[in-house]
Amino acid sequence: MNINTESPGEIADMSTYTSTSTSTIVKRDALSLRVQLIYGIGHVLNDMCASMWFTYLLVYFHLVLGFGAAQAGLILLIGQVADALATPFVGFHSDMSDPSAMCSYGRRKSWHLFGTICVLCSFPFIFSPCIECENTHKWAQLIYYSAFVVIFQIGWAAVQVSHLSLIPELTPDEHERTHLTAIRYSFTVFSNLLIYVVTWVVLHMTDDSNQQIGPEDAYKFQRVVAVGVGTGTLTSFLFHCLLKEPAPTFHNDLSPLLPQSMTPTSHRSMLKSGIFYQVGFVYMGTRLFVNLSQVFIPLYLHRTLALPGVTLASVPLVMFISSFVTSLVVRSLNRYLGRKAAYTLGGLIAIAGCMWMFFGHGPSYSIYQIYVVVIVFGAGGALMLVTSLGLTADLIGNATNTAAFVYGAMSFSDKLANGLAVVLIQHLAETADSDFYRWAVSFGCGGAAMFAILAVLSIRINSMIVSTEEENTNSTQS
Repeated sequence: MNINTESPGEIADMSTYTSTSTSTIVKRDALSLRVQLIYGIGHVLNDMCASMWFTYLLVYFHLVLGFGAAQAGLILLIGQVADALATPFVGFHSDMSDPSAMCSYGRRKSWHLFGTICVLCSFPFIFSPCIECENTHKWAQLIYYSAFVVIFQIGWAAVQVSHLSLIPELTPDEHERTHLTAIRYSFTVFSNLLIYVVTWVVLHMTDDSNQQIGPEDAYKFQRVVAVGVGTGTLTSFLFHCLLKEPAPTFHNDLSPLLPQSMTPTSHRSMLKSGIFYQVGFVYMGTRLFVNLSQVFIPLYLHRTLALPGVTLASVPLVMFISSFVTSLVVRSLNRYLGRKAAYTLGGLIAIAGCMWMFFGHGPSYSIYQIYVVVIVFGAGGALMLVTSLGLTADLIGNATNTAAFVYGAMSFSDKLANGLAVVLIQHLAETADSDFYRWAVSFGCGGAAMFAILAVLSIRINSMIVSTEEENTNSTQS
């Protein structure tokens, strides 16, 4: 394979990208803005549902439906385990699907369509009263809700993995892949903003907007879900109608992230590669930070700071506005700092937010400083998440026959770790005082960010060692 020696700026300005192998030369035009935007809207339904799932599931089940803290955490764990098991299954079978058997529709879009149908048929029931069983025992209701949660998470996993694995299919250029990831994240932020704005409007336009959330607020969550699912249905329809999945052409080429000897090019070689697990640790730590902050900041606002219900929308809204602004500059930071330095910067910003939250007390903090804290959370999380997805795309390189499997495996560790962390924190919260969620968010999210930074540093050190060994070998041979 020919190694591209152009500078990052030169690569980004090219109108055509060329991949050369021993047998074929494949050319792809740079992606148009239309294609980039259509790709971006393909995950909006998932993002709308994820926003409700991570931000309001525990609030809804614990404060509205009256489930215990541990029972509400168990519901989330069941969903995360179902998602964790589904992602590698979908990833493997998506990669192994025969493109010719999918006609012209595409193997990735076929799985995306399957997942979309599952999500639409299950998610609205999760945020609705138990049909014909509202007055039954809570454990009986838990079984009822668990069935819809499992279907929803299987569908969510299918959409997520198939959508991510389209990135290496659409372009071989690492900077365009980062740009697609940033666009995808921008729509994620847009989806969260829409959910939080609608939630704020629904909670604010009531006489009891200064009161905390209670059982009488069930219908409000159903209205928010209706808006989210309706918007997601429209964007999914446009995605499937307007985006044509390209035929798979890039296989078994080198990854731009690694020296040649470290580059895995098949499912088996991925599982045998140390770098595969290192990138997995980065992704897992990133998702732990982002998801735990999204899950527990509303409970922190409610239990620890005793703020009114409307702040459960306004504070996350500010956090995701910060995320959106940061996502606009992630591509430039990745280009000029490099992936590992950009990720480390994001992790340090995230840790700074955790420290501020831990030491923040008093009326001034609760009324004003909390918004600055979540701005820091949003900026650090966005930089970490987009860059970690870029690292994952770099690991895949042009070996797109492994793309869905890699994203599925990464999601497996992420979902399992998140589910276990949430159920453990909720179990401890049963007997803890009101200040518990300050500790949970500060140390849980801060520890996840530190773990991910160490994983990034290990990739850097490992890559330097292998590169030095290859240089010494080449010098000896010459």
